[in-house]
Amino acid sequence: MSSFLSRIMVGKSKAHFSAGANGRSQSAPGAFQGTRKRRGNQARNRVVIMIGAFSIAYVVIAGRLVQYAMISDDTVASIGRADNLMASRPDILDRNGEVLATDIRTVSLYAEPHKIVDADEAVEELSTVLPNLNVTEIYNKLKSKSRFQWLRRQLTPKQQSQILALGIPGIGFRPEKRRFYPGGATASHVVGHVNVDNRGIAGMERYIDNQGLADLASVGMTSDARLEPVRLSIDLRVQNILRDVLMGGMSKFKALAAGGVIMDVHTGEILAMASVPDYDPNNPAAGAEDGWMNRMSNGTFEMGSTFKSFTIAMALDSGKVSLKDSFDARFPIRIGGFTIKDFHGKGRVLSVPEIFQYSSNIGTAKMADLVGIAPHKEFLTRLGLLSRVPTELPEVKMPSQPREWKKINSITISFGHGVSTTPLQTAVAGAALINGGHLIEPTFLPRTAEDAEASSTQVIKKSTSDDMRFLFRWNGINGSGKSARVPGYNVGGKTGTADKVVNGRYSADHNFNAFLAAFPIDDPKYVVLTFIDDPRSESGRAAIAGTTAAPMVHDLISRTAPLLGVEPKFGTDGSALLVSY
Repeated sequence: MSSFLSRIMVGKSKAHFSAGANGRSQSAPGAFQGTRKRRGNQARNRVVIMIGAFSIAYVVIAGRLVQYAMISDDTVASIGRADNLMASRPDILDRNGEVLATDIRTVSLYAEPHKIVDADEAVEELSTVLPNLNVTEIYNKLKSKSRFQWLRRQLTPKQQSQILALGIPGIGFRPEKRRFYPGGATASHVVGHVNVDNRGIAGMERYIDNQGLADLASVGMTSDARLEPVRLSIDLRVQNILRDVLMGGMSKFKALAAGGVIMDVHTGEILAMASVPDYDPNNPAAGAEDGWMNRMSNGTFEMGSTFKSFTIAMALDSGKVSLKDSFDARFPIRIGGFTIKDFHGKGRVLSVPEIFQYSSNIGTAKMADLVGIAPHKEFLTRLGLLSRVPTELPEVKMPSQPREWKKINSITISFGHGVSTTPLQTAVAGAALINGGHLIEPTFLPRTAEDAEASSTQVIKKSTSDDMRFLFRWNGINGSGKSARVPGYNVGGKTGTADKVVNGRYSADHNFNAFLAAFPIDDPKYVVLTFIDDPRSESGRAAIAGTTAAPMVHDLISRTAPLLGVEPKFGTDGSALLVSY
């Protein structure tokens, strides 16, 4: 029985395996293969998804980086655009290529108040590097709710290094450009200066901005760009001598101010112009009290007897007066309650050269009266003495004149009272008297003689200019201009001592002195004008132009003429040589 059951169990087992081979046992390998394929597909999908996710993340990050690089800075009241901070300005050079103004790189200190941990501690640490820091102001900035505040502009490299070493969170630096003036105050009123944002606000710096530089900088077109330098007509050597002479004169005569100009009579180029007190454009705030005033072009004064040059030129040019004529100067002129008399009257009839030499108010007034009121006004207008002088400097003041010209006005204006002009335009008009009669607009930029001739205006006859050169030479030898004579250079000119108005009245104890000169007067190349405001003599009394302004011209010409290429001439015909043993 047991063997039978054993055979049955073996048979079932064989049948089971046989059925499995024909049924389920044949499908098992396919099931295993499907599972592996499904799992492989899932793995690949996961990898693809992960790659896609990482790719999207990187694309987002890259996109944000590009976005941050392309967008403009936030605009707030306390910060300008980065392009503006780094905007370039052209160098300013003198006529010989010497640098008058240039850009240097610097940094400025800023704070992000929302990142400041302890404002008190930050202010205390910053004060160790910046001792003159306004503690209250800086503390208020650090405690403000803004996200940006300037703390100090234009630091030195040493200050930057010391502040970095403090390690204050929320403090940083931004690169900027700072304007630097190697000559300091030497040509401050001509060159001008810029503000903290490197924008021109005075002098030729402002002129350059007005020519389009400011517009280019506002749209970022000058950022880190190398710009062509701007060359001026100024000669730095001559400019330095002029300022030195003016400073010496102001100190010697205890004056309020002084000024001077040297101009080429054939081109109108200004070789030097200065007004003192002045200021250092590297630190313009220090000169704010009195130094910013450019008295040469932006101040008007009654120029005194220098105006007699224009009155006599008018009389000669009208044809009603010649050098051979004479005028009775024995008696004062009484008109409109005023008495016109001579300072050093001769009490006799004077020739025209003597009227110029002795600076006769009476003789000059009679010449003006002979010409007439309307022609007098027209002549001064023709010489540019009654209008704003056209030039590149922004600081140019309009001269003053009477609202209505009457006889009394014409008479007083004839000898320099009643019309106030700028010293610069007086020099420009003076150049027209001795250069052949051509009025040439002054310029602080280089100009050729051909360009000047093309734009000049004939304002007086050549014969009148010849006569005026004779009178200038005559006065330089025999009159009040003797103290300006320089051996070999034939200096001619006219002094002017004008009483200043004090409390509404002319005061004989306060003078404005000027000297209008040209050299070499036989063939003029340069016109020179100096003035000194309220000078004092050694005794403390008011000093006259012949002892103040004229000697300044002497010092100026003796030092600058060789630099300007003017050769001295000695002897009656100019052929003698100066020999020193």
